[in-house]
Amino acid sequence: MTKKIIIHEEFCIGCRLCEVHCLVAHSKSKHIIKAFKEEFRFRDAIPRIVVEEEDTGYHTFGMPCRHCDDAACIEACMTGALYRDKDTGAVLLDDEKCVGCYMCIMSCPYGVIKRSKHEEKKVASKCDMCVDVEGETPVCVQNCPNEALTFEEIDEEKEQKHKTEVAH
Repeated sequence: MTKKIIIHEEFCIGCRLCEVHCLVAHSKSKHIIKAFKEEFRFRDAIPRIVVEEEDTGYHTFGMPCRHCDDAACIEACMTGALYRDKDTGAVLLDDEKCVGCYMCIMSCPYGVIKRSKHEEKKVASKCDMCVDVEGETPVCVQNCPNEALTFEEIDEEKEQKHKTEVAH
């Protein structure tokens, strides 16, 4: 069994704290004020989780990478920049290998891989389940005030049920 981020959209209030804490966790300073005032030019700051909204604005939910078992993004990556972590099962991105072709963006069925900049180089950006960040739980999950995001061990039966619920 592996652990995955589970979305409970009925609890999401659209506060976007998952996005804010994701940006800070992946910043150099790890400090919210320094990260936003000094490190990020706001237009270049891309969180690795995105809050999606319906047109009405009343229905929101955090949308992280699903770390699919049959990840189309890994197959589409011509440089091997996308790979599966053997220990966690997470689909990870090596910024140094990414050439910015964005085939992963085009192949992702959930639209969760985004264009970003890494040291003035155009690269893809996606959820990494905070594997390089302290703690065993992703920061988006840790900082969700309504527990709209949880980090759970998931077996095949539960995962198939979750995929079916998300598809509808």
